[in-house]
Amino acid sequence: MKLRLLSFLFFFSFFLSAQQAYYNDVNLTLTGIPLRDALAIKVINTHTKVLSYTPGVWEADRIVDLDPDDPTQSKVLLIYGYNDADASVINDRTRDKNNNGGGVGQWNREHTYPQSLGGFTTSPGPGTDIHHVRASDVQFNGQRNNTPYADGMGNAGPSNGGWYPGDEWKGDVARMMMYMYIRYGNQTKPTGVTLGSTNSVDPNMVDLLLQWNAEDPVSLVEDNRNNYLENAANTYGQGNRNPFIDEPFLATLIWGGTPAEDRWGIFTGTPDTTAPSVPTGLAASNITTSSVALTWNASTDDVAVTAYEVFRNGVSIGTTGSLTFTASGLTPSTLYSFTVAAKDAANNSSTQSTALQVTTLAGTPDTTPPSVPMGLSVSNITSSSATVSWNASTDDTGVAGYEVFQDGVSLGFTTFLSMSVVDLLPSTTYTFTVTAFDAATNTSVPSTGLQVTTAAASGGGASELFFSEYVEGSSNNKALEIANFTGAAVDLSVYTIQKQVNGVNAWGGSYSFTTPTLADGAVLVVVNSSSSAPLLALADESRAGAPLDFNGNDPVGLFKNGILIDIIGTFNGGSANFSVNETLRRKPTITSPNTTFNKTGEWDVFATDTFGDLGTHTITTLSVTGIIQNNFRIYPNPTNQGTVFIQSDHIVEKLSVYNLLGQLVKEVKAPKENQPISLNNLSKGVYLAKITFEGNKYATRKIVIN
Repeated sequence: MKLRLLSFLFFFSFFLSAQQAYYNDVNLTLTGIPLRDALAIKVINTHTKVLSYTPGVWEADRIVDLDPDDPTQSKVLLIYGYNDADASVINDRTRDKNNNGGGVGQWNREHTYPQSLGGFTTSPGPGTDIHHVRASDVQFNGQRNNTPYADGMGNAGPSNGGWYPGDEWKGDVARMMMYMYIRYGNQTKPTGVTLGSTNSVDPNMVDLLLQWNAEDPVSLVEDNRNNYLENAANTYGQGNRNPFIDEPFLATLIWGGTPAEDRWGIFTGTPDTTAPSVPTGLAASNITTSSVALTWNASTDDVAVTAYEVFRNGVSIGTTGSLTFTASGLTPSTLYSFTVAAKDAANNSSTQSTALQVTTLAGTPDTTPPSVPMGLSVSNITSSSATVSWNASTDDTGVAGYEVFQDGVSLGFTTFLSMSVVDLLPSTTYTFTVTAFDAATNTSVPSTGLQVTTAAASGGGASELFFSEYVEGSSNNKALEIANFTGAAVDLSVYTIQKQVNGVNAWGGSYSFTTPTLADGAVLVVVNSSSSAPLLALADESRAGAPLDFNGNDPVGLFKNGILIDIIGTFNGGSANFSVNETLRRKPTITSPNTTFNKTGEWDVFATDTFGDLGTHTITTLSVTGIIQNNFRIYPNPTNQGTVFIQSDHIVEKLSVYNLLGQLVKEVKAPKENQPISLNNLSKGVYLAKITFEGNKYATRKIVIN
């Protein structure tokens, strides 16, 4: 396999332009696990918008699962379905997009990677990632339930002790499972959802998925999903793509197996350099003061047309997989020129169509603001967070979104009817208000203020300190996190960390903390001082050598007055590896230490060098963060304007921003409180901010730039 892969590299210097621009910063000369990890960094870094389960996922599926063969665009495709013509509704292939719910004959949301198998819920995260949530018949979804996928033939149904998704859908399923693996790591590994032999390159992969990926080519609905979801400007666009839809052969380069289709044509043969034909018949309908509906005839291509790009006055305004597009946000009594270009999977683009001139209708400029948001309510109150909800406003032309304020300071914008607010202080009362705005930026007056008091500091019921996270990463990337949920500050002078080398001999390499006390509801992060920059940025304390040089066969213990109270690994377990190149995170249900290591029952496992959550920990419904949590925040976050503010009761000496590769991309010395800090030089994505306070104290935050 390696020899065959090396022969492909000849093509790279000539034909790398064939892939979508999204992958221009990915090293596509890699193979095997390095390529898997490079793609993982890409999809994680560009996943800048997290959807809500309700209404977010419902509305997204209504758009991305539209049947591309339906000219009315009124039906969604139902995964696993195969027959609209028989008397049964269970196996329907399509259904009215608005006929959703939980009843017979309706469609609902199918987690193709079941929640129970991945250990996640419908809170934002894997449970709301639309790349794997598909429209499905309610009863068919229930029949599948959480059954793992298995080999089969023909239509969907039980097969070989598992669930066969059907000949039409097996490729879709395979590519979604591959995406979920690189996006969420071991939480959603293929072996957790698929029956079959494991892969020789990567024991978390199942060869059956590679076979399905090769046997069932990419469909137009998959391309439509990718094109919509990449664009974070779309209401339900996440910002990232599924690489295995764009180029199924990437799976072959990583895991081997049955060679899949090379859609880019840059790996196995002559690249596709033929552009689709120019779209014809561009026409306009439903012209209003601010919008116009465009239609055109289908283009042709030597392989397949995958999308159409629409231009207004020569500037791209969107991409669609259908033959229709509504251009909105237009000005009354204004002449516009529209053109359309066709694209294929190799990113070849036709020339733009003949321009269509459209003049919007005359009308009085919109100066009417939306109605005031009403019915503010709060839910999910913890000591540090809450969810604020409200009823929809109305407007003469349509509400475009809402802005949420905390004590008069903007927290940001949303198109949903709720917002989760974080970084709150325990036992503190806040006042939240909401305004609505329309496309003409008319803004309502603020809603009536809603007063919310957060829960008291944890008092979390823990009897002692305990390990809450363990990082055994690449090279010297080693870290430990200790959490305090005892209900009171804890004197750290009587605590130490020790390790047992190779699981034999005595405990040794004792580490004493330099931080004198650990506040209730706080965590402390200790990092090997030779770790990479992004990991060091999360450190409260750091040290070279033992015990912070542990490996995956070195048990690590937390001691109080010389007595072991918590352990990671099996004491006297010998040289057997219990956790190599992994991050272990204590489950939220665990509130006390344990001198018997129970990896399966007490820990969640994540991929190598996963440490974005280091410095935070959750038990039950309470979330706490590490040092300098209180009276400090960065807002708005996410930021759509490329500008953030720091608010703190502590003196801030420096703000350092790192990308996910650990590179310092922005540094601001002595930023002023509530003064704008520009991040406009940074591209959209997820970053790690380290804030240095007076007295050499630190805090870290993720910053999302939309």
